[in-house]
Amino acid sequence: MDRRVVITGMGTVNPVGNSVDETWAALCAGKSGIGPITKFDPVHHATKIAGELKNFNPLEFVDKKELRRNDEFIVYALACAEMAIKDSGLAIDEDNTERVGTIIGSGIGGVKTIEREHTVLEQSGPRRVSPFTIPAVLPNLAAGQVSIRYRAKGPISCPVTACAAGTSAIGMAFRLIKDGYADAMFAGGVEAAITPFGVAGFNVMRALSTRNDQPEKASRPFDRDRDGFVMGEGGGIVILEELTLARRRGARIYAEICGFGCTSDAYHMAAPPPGHEGAARSMEVALRSCGMEPSAIGYINAHGTATPINDVYETQAIKRVFGEHSRKLAVSSTKSMTGHMLGGAGGLEAIVAVKAICEGVVPPTINLDNPDEGCDLDYVPHRAKEMKIEAALSNTFGFGGVNAVLVFRKFKD
Repeated sequence: MDRRVVITGMGTVNPVGNSVDETWAALCAGKSGIGPITKFDPVHHATKIAGELKNFNPLEFVDKKELRRNDEFIVYALACAEMAIKDSGLAIDEDNTERVGTIIGSGIGGVKTIEREHTVLEQSGPRRVSPFTIPAVLPNLAAGQVSIRYRAKGPISCPVTACAAGTSAIGMAFRLIKDGYADAMFAGGVEAAITPFGVAGFNVMRALSTRNDQPEKASRPFDRDRDGFVMGEGGGIVILEELTLARRRGARIYAEICGFGCTSDAYHMAAPPPGHEGAARSMEVALRSCGMEPSAIGYINAHGTATPINDVYETQAIKRVFGEHSRKLAVSSTKSMTGHMLGGAGGLEAIVAVKAICEGVVPPTINLDNPDEGCDLDYVPHRAKEMKIEAALSNTFGFGGVNAVLVFRKFKD
């Protein structure tokens, strides 16, 4: 089967906003969501800053019992899913329950619960560990709890593909609908890893920025003075639907998802290969999967983590795929404002790519004061850019050598 797939609903919680509209306004205004860590005392950590959620009230989405039983990443998934399903207007009932699926990725899962319950184990013994520990920890329980809440009985999965998890989830969901295994899907990614263990783990890898005295300027993709990524949290979930069914119910269509590419570097557990040939292949596969020429793309939401090697290599990969057209592309990293939401990044950044197509605006890369000499594309520095966008890519690359890319285009009947 070869069916068209469209986006009809979107939901997000992230460091710059607790809804799609709030997030989009903040990103276009170049607003940073990075600040001092408040979730724990980081006095003994080299990095003391992160992109935390602000003014997020979980009780708007879960009751007190659910809040106690679930890790934060699951609560974020339930919040994003509720916003997305309400936005789409999709009703799930006995007629379609078996044709609606759920794929929500997470790179780490319930690390906060692991830390808390391990402390309980050490201090009070095994009988005091919560019986809800394992369901709160497992990465697939974000998808599981969303599926349970909405009685979505179709395909369910959870790609645990590090920073590419959200993109992998949307790509897998897209293929399931396109190939006829489902008619609608919840898809995206979530993460809640701003914890002592999470920050310490990335710190000892020297992956995080330590620009603690200037939090809002710490995430600096493609800038000569970048010194690592800033951790973020939250996620993004979209509702994907088969076109004829979405049209039949009169759904608003944001854009069409038309391509997905996924490749492995097969090189190193954390570092990309020189020139990032795996990333280039994933972009080529994504474009080839929908028969689209590179010249059709107007915008790329870059992986753009602000780590020294990744930004240069991603630039080289874009040049390899797009050739001379790479000079005409708008390429921006919204991680400069949200930080890196790890497994949740792909969900939010897919929403950003779709909004850019809908609104004809590319959000900026902030803090790009002194471009690296190896990063010489149009990264939309400092200020948003108005431009007509017919099609866009969203790039995400993760530990283990995973590369995942989505292609979106303006919906045309």
